[in-house]
Amino acid sequence: MSKLTLERHQIWFYLVALTVGAAWGWHHADAATALEPLIPIAIGLLLYATFCQVPLIHLRQAFCHRRFIVTLIVGNFVMVPLAVWILATLLLNDPKLQFGVFLVLLVPCTDWFLTFTYLGGGNLPLAIAATPILLLLQSLLLPLYLGLFTAGQLTAEIDPSVFVDALVMLILLPMGAALATEKWAESYPTGNRWLRLTAWFPIPLLGLVLLLIAASQVNALIAQPRLPLLNVILIFVALLILNGYLARWLGQIVGLDTPTNRTLAFSLGTRNSFVVLPFALALPDTWSVVVTIVVLQPLVELTGMLVYLWWVPQRLLKNPHC
Repeated sequence: MSKLTLERHQIWFYLVALTVGAAWGWHHADAATALEPLIPIAIGLLLYATFCQVPLIHLRQAFCHRRFIVTLIVGNFVMVPLAVWILATLLLNDPKLQFGVFLVLLVPCTDWFLTFTYLGGGNLPLAIAATPILLLLQSLLLPLYLGLFTAGQLTAEIDPSVFVDALVMLILLPMGAALATEKWAESYPTGNRWLRLTAWFPIPLLGLVLLLIAASQVNALIAQPRLPLLNVILIFVALLILNGYLARWLGQIVGLDTPTNRTLAFSLGTRNSFVVLPFALALPDTWSVVVTIVVLQPLVELTGMLVYLWWVPQRLLKNPHC
């Protein structure tokens, strides 16, 4: 099987991983809980493989398209967080439900954002170049947002080392390893071969992450009361729709071309569910609903992205020559 074939069919690969993981975890509940410690390891490897595809040593290239970068930052770190705060405040009364929604929606995704940008006719090279900027900003801003939007009430109960440990293990170490790999590849043929090989890793590793999450968390998801989560799901769906129109509006204001505007739409539409899962898993048992929200969000988002693949290029941001 070629890499192109794997990329074209990766969505179905992810759905199979989710289905198999959930079915196995449901039938082997005791064994499934033992998989939970593997999730941060798998996410770290996924991020390393993803970073290896990102030109970290050529980050300045991203700033050549300043209008897009500024719009990307304003959309992801100003307008979307404001929309999330409004929706969570209006539709949720439980502060812990609000915290879970904030944790998973406030900052953008950096893994399958690239996948869906490619499949949806966006500007993939520009998306790849912008990814380090998104990663650095979200690492700095997420703790600030959580403290601001919860007025410090809930974050006061959380050990700050949870965020520090996750930042080091899931962002800094994988990014540092990827940067070292890129330097190695520039100087040695062996390093270059390894770097090319890592291009095959993100899809299988993302499938592994989905399988581990589904298997280890399916029983906790089933055990949660349904009614409080309905408004959470409503927020997820509403934000997907809102962010699509927001991307189109921002793109029209600054004059983005169609592929670049689609890239913006997929960035605003995909949120950061996987990287924050270790945060949620490290919280006290009384915060279990936060884990449920973090697990639930990618299920809704994956379904939404399948719709986006039709909606964005065919309806929302059609090619002007069609």
